[in-house]
Amino acid sequence: MFDFQDQVVIVTGSTGNLGRAVVRAFQVAGAHVVAPDRSVGQAKEVFPALWDSKDHLVVEGVDVTNPEQVKKLVQDVLGRFGRIDILINTVGGYRADGPVHQTSFETWDFLMNLNARSVFTTSRAVIPSMLKQGRGKIVNVSSRSALAAQGNDSAYSAAKSAVARLTESMAAEYKKLGIQVNAILPSALVSAADLKEDPTRGVTPESVAQVILALCSEACAIINGALIPAYGLRF
Repeated sequence: MFDFQDQVVIVTGSTGNLGRAVVRAFQVAGAHVVAPDRSVGQAKEVFPALWDSKDHLVVEGVDVTNPEQVKKLVQDVLGRFGRIDILINTVGGYRADGPVHQTSFETWDFLMNLNARSVFTTSRAVIPSMLKQGRGKIVNVSSRSALAAQGNDSAYSAAKSAVARLTESMAAEYKKLGIQVNAILPSALVSAADLKEDPTRGVTPESVAQVILALCSEACAIINGALIPAYGLRF
């Protein structure tokens, strides 16, 4: 359905449930996929077909909250492919933190770094190459919690709200320079079997991946700075 032939796509959080679906969707659509992962050994197991492929790049041991490691990743990608067309920030996570007075500083820092700093760090590193080529697309993964906190999730909601505000800021800053920035707000990610059992449980990673591909396609070239809900039937 989508054609990303010869486009270079970086997918952070590539071995997570959503990251895997996004990597595979772009691979099927013809893109050169770059799959960085913080761990060592897991990416090779998850993406054996990509590991030794000249058309793709799997990079292990990359902490996307670390500016120097991300800078090295971008240099490696540009050295290999000469360009970066798309950045998909799927890195993120949730940790229950209770009410504010019971939320530890460690939990606050962990969730802010994982969800928000990662987006800032990778975008900051990739944007100069996109500016140089005069085009690029960035899709961030936020959450419904960015729009309305439910309580007992202050650190997570604040972090995902930061992702939403980063998305809107970047969209405004680069819209006249050829870079399109949007975010998707998925609900709970569940398996197809779970969804078949109860259609209101959430959305599948594969369905979210298709929305991300749509946002990166020319069909959605007029969409910029949007926070796209992907709640399924849950809400």
